[in-house]
Amino acid sequence: MIRVLTYGTFDLLHYGHIRLLQRAKALGDYLIVALSTEEFNELKGKKTYHNYETRKKMLEAVRYVDLVIPEENWEQKINDVEKYQVDIVVMGSDWAGSEKFEYLRDYCDLVYLERTEGISTTKIKEDLKLQNQLNGVDQIPTPKLVKKNNNN
Repeated sequence: MIRVLTYGTFDLLHYGHIRLLQRAKALGDYLIVALSTEEFNELKGKKTYHNYETRKKMLEAVRYVDLVIPEENWEQKINDVEKYQVDIVVMGSDWAGSEKFEYLRDYCDLVYLERTEGISTTKIKEDLKLQNQLNGVDQIPTPKLVKKNNNN
């Protein structure tokens, strides 16, 4: 069995993410997604729209994904490769040549897949912000927690 591993935040799940997951899964038999936690995203200077648990549930619903694990720091990658017996780590081409991943070549194969042209979470956020500005809204709304009424 060939095990494939990829890393990411996967916020605002979109077609580019699905294509990456589909192509990553096509390289093997079992796809593991290491999903960045809120704490790790904060260290990277990222803020997500959806919390970790919601992003995890969305990924688990994608048919190409077999397992979702937390990504809590940059240093965990070798441990992940060894613990899950990973044969291939797959990342988007924007990470090609990065010291954050290149050292993994000593432990497994490393594949960079081309990004899906014209779509990214950053672009979606920018487009929403622009659209909101044109409509007179100052910021992208954040999700609100809705209390469940157990009396129904």
